[in-house]
Amino acid sequence: MNKASSGGSLVCVGIGITLGAHISPLARSHIEQADVIFMGVSDGVVELWLKGMNKDARSLQPYYQEGKSRVETYQEMVAAMLAEVRAGKRVCGVFYGHPGVFAWAPHKAIEVARSEGYPAHMEPGISSADCLYADLGIDPGSHGCQYFATSQFMIYRRQIDPSAWLILWQVGLAGDNTNRRVATGPAYRQVLVDVLARHYPLKHEVILYQAATLPIQSPHIRRLALAALPGADIKALDTLVVPPASELQVDADVLKRLDALDRNEVDG
Repeated sequence: MNKASSGGSLVCVGIGITLGAHISPLARSHIEQADVIFMGVSDGVVELWLKGMNKDARSLQPYYQEGKSRVETYQEMVAAMLAEVRAGKRVCGVFYGHPGVFAWAPHKAIEVARSEGYPAHMEPGISSADCLYADLGIDPGSHGCQYFATSQFMIYRRQIDPSAWLILWQVGLAGDNTNRRVATGPAYRQVLVDVLARHYPLKHEVILYQAATLPIQSPHIRRLALAALPGADIKALDTLVVPPASELQVDADVLKRLDALDRNEVDG
């Protein structure tokens, strides 16, 4: 049987960060028209809101368990969604923020569904990065932005540019190399500070940021010295924002070549 004609399909949509404020008409349509939706969202209030759009709404949160590998959790999420796709249902995976940003399960589920011949695609949503730009007044085009998962940034030798913004996701899990923890403590954040101190002075001001998830909330924005990070009260959804610490450096050779090209155009 042609799987594309069997009725089974998958779409993963993003509903943004702030409840009800960021969802697109297209995402809402997919949620309402699906036979079943799987919810990977930020809290129970959001789940209740989604259940009002679709009578068969299933939470993905129970797959998380303390001490359980997140890799195993994500694999189980993929299996749950694909089981319903294979059963011929129109499945919608609903994820907070953007379903393709720091979300392994949506990418994998779509990959597997397509490999088996089922229609599958992703619809974007407003991510925490989009909220960050607005709440902190950052234009990524002014100095450039660098994004890393905090633990990946710590464990691997990443080349960074201190003249650009540095955004580190999941700072509450700084240094976790087990995929089993829900948080790490001050000693792990001290290692992060030591890594950052290769490029930034300890007195450099950094920002702990968390976007508002409910319309009645305001974003959490805390400014502190880099050296104070280990002792800070870090929340699970906090993002570390490191402002530029140096000026942009002109590449004189490249600028000279570009000037020559400009002159040639004018002369020509």
